[in-house]
Amino acid sequence: MRRFPLQIVTADGMVFDGQAESISVRAAGGDMSVQAGHCDYVTVLGMGQARLIVDGKVRTAACIGGMLAVADGKVRLVPTTFEWAEDIDLTRARHAKEYAEAYFNSHPGETDSREYRHFEAKHKRSLIRIDVAQGASGARSL
Repeated sequence: MRRFPLQIVTADGMVFDGQAESISVRAAGGDMSVQAGHCDYVTVLGMGQARLIVDGKVRTAACIGGMLAVADGKVRLVPTTFEWAEDIDLTRARHAKEYAEAYFNSHPGETDSREYRHFEAKHKRSLIRIDVAQGASGARSL
């Protein structure tokens, strides 16, 4: 399979810099995948799972916010949060989920406040992390 140069960079530094066969992410408009030869493109990222294929091996991560850019055959992913499946603290993610759900239970019917939206986002991030971490056992590491 053809490859393309990919960089994944967060505020903490370079997460990946190499040749990839495919990168799939959740963009603002839905799931998308980039392979060699993709047209120049820029998009905002949503919250979801990233799936990277290198040398035929799949690696997954929780990928939340940021942007993806394709220019001149090179791809740069600049997420706000990016955690490889094997690095996710599942206990912490479950605790965050329970904490958000406790807030929802103690504030029934409150859906318009800034605080409620904060807990909605916290809940969604925790669900993504849990899903990615639990799916890691089926993915092969690079």
